[in-house]
Amino acid sequence: MFVFRGRVPVYITLFTFMALLPWSSVTVAQQRVPLTLAEAEDIALAGEPGYEALVARAEAFEEQAVAAGQLPDPVLRVGLENYPIDGSGFSAEGMTQAKLGIRQAFPRGRIRELGSEQMRARADVFDQGADARLREVLASVRNAWLEAYYSHQSWSLVNESRPFFADLVTITRSMYAVGRKSQHDVLRAELELSRLDDRLIEANRARSEAQASLSRWLGQNANRPIAMKLPGWKALPQLPALREGLAAHPALAAANADVSAQQAAVDMAEENQKPGWALDLGYGYREGYQPDGQPRSDFVSLAVTVDLPFFSKNRQDRKVAAALSERSAAKYSRSALEAQLNSELDAEYARWQDLTRRLELYESRILQQSQGQAQAALLAYQSDTADFSDVMRGYIDDLNTRLEHIRLQVERAQSYAVLANLGGLDK
Repeated sequence: MFVFRGRVPVYITLFTFMALLPWSSVTVAQQRVPLTLAEAEDIALAGEPGYEALVARAEAFEEQAVAAGQLPDPVLRVGLENYPIDGSGFSAEGMTQAKLGIRQAFPRGRIRELGSEQMRARADVFDQGADARLREVLASVRNAWLEAYYSHQSWSLVNESRPFFADLVTITRSMYAVGRKSQHDVLRAELELSRLDDRLIEANRARSEAQASLSRWLGQNANRPIAMKLPGWKALPQLPALREGLAAHPALAAANADVSAQQAAVDMAEENQKPGWALDLGYGYREGYQPDGQPRSDFVSLAVTVDLPFFSKNRQDRKVAAALSERSAAKYSRSALEAQLNSELDAEYARWQDLTRRLELYESRILQQSQGQAQAALLAYQSDTADFSDVMRGYIDDLNTRLEHIRLQVERAQSYAVLANLGGLDK
């Protein structure tokens, strides 16, 4: 094999650079592709570790359910019985024997069946918890993407407004130079421009924070530019339909499965009050001869052992009481969760309605009125019939109004994401 010694030739370095250049260009191009909400959802849900962990726990309980339904392993017993200690040998005494036995225990009542039911119920808890986790992740990544969208939009809007405020400073200085305006107007214009620069810094910080929050779910994909288009979530089912969807929420299903698991534990505790039993089968081998010269016969033994639960007051009875308390706790937790989710649904639905009404008001009147007021103040100032403070206040109000309009759009989309999680909406 030929090996280069010393410095690598220049043409090889150049060739390697030219070969890697297309791949680096593709990577850079991919980083510049706008990130849509649908793509963010797919990336976040693909191989989500919290979901995979819950699925693995569910699979573990499914395996335990199979194991819990089986009989205990039989016990083999091998021994030597009634061997004389005087050293007279194995065949000296008639009762000396080599014993081989097997013991099979049978658990009390329906313990095995109930144990399988309990493990399957616990597996269902984690299965439903995994589905609930996916809903929570979906709602979280939607919220993070929408915050990133708002931070990008607000930064762009403030940045686009800066040249206009800079022009106002230039115009005011020119008018002051010819004696038409006062120095106060110039200082006010410069102050508002500085405040706008401060808002740009704050908007850029918010954009970085939103990007960092999104990276929790998307990794390096969070560094891509955000697609400047909101999802078309404008129609929403009525509250009764959402409440029906809430009844099938996986978090409630997990709570119901937990109640079932605790009920199985109660049944198992009650079954433990019944006796368990075991079957022993043994074979005893003997050597030597009877007085009449006949070989000694081997022995076969069969025994049945049964538990006697006479002293159950401080053991079985206490276990039943403990299982009943655990079942009650699971039922109370389920009721509390159901009340909490219903309360969240009612509050979020009312919020959605209020945000919808506010958006309609902004889009039908407030945006147009705000823009018209700012333009009228500027025209009045140019004709010396208004103060410069009216101009600045008008355009600042117009900027704030447009920012608030974007904020309302984002908040309504976030509200939809919460309702989609609670009500089980597909989109």
